[in-house]
Amino acid sequence: MAAKFITVLSLAVAVSAVPLVPVAKIAYAEPEAPAHYEFQYSVHDEHTGDIKQQQEARAGDDVHGSYSLVQPDGVHRIVEYTSDKENGFNAIVRYEGHPIPQPSPAKIAYAAPAKIAYAAPAKITYAAPAKIAYSAPVAYAAPVAKVAYAPVAKVAYAQPLTQVSFSSPVISYHH
Repeated sequence: MAAKFITVLSLAVAVSAVPLVPVAKIAYAEPEAPAHYEFQYSVHDEHTGDIKQQQEARAGDDVHGSYSLVQPDGVHRIVEYTSDKENGFNAIVRYEGHPIPQPSPAKIAYAAPAKIAYAAPAKITYAAPAKIAYSAPVAYAAPVAKVAYAPVAKVAYAQPLTQVSFSSPVISYHH
């Protein structure tokens, strides 16, 4: 155990004695160039009524774009927006078309619920529980055979115990 400790300690001393040498040159990131992008998409699904589109362009800190959609009432909403350092975010919203009146839901006729007649519950009678007689407990007899133990022989030492020692991998005791 001591050999392992000494080995680890000597390795730690050896590593701390080695001068630090840079392994690689540190490369600093250059400032990023301003973002430039353009994108657009559109969805036209007559089955679900999902009709929308968007387009946007960015040059540095200036962003401009628009999106449009057909609202559930049939009105076409168009939003044009810009954003820059001086003015912040600005949006112009306009609506085209008139709301289409939704058809009123069909009236459903309901029949009155049928009357159900209930009979009075049948009377249930309970009988008194039957009496159960118990007999006296069973008597047990004494054990048939007795076991006798012989005394253990005493051990005699030539001289009294004056030192006791105990050791394990973790604890050591000597008295």
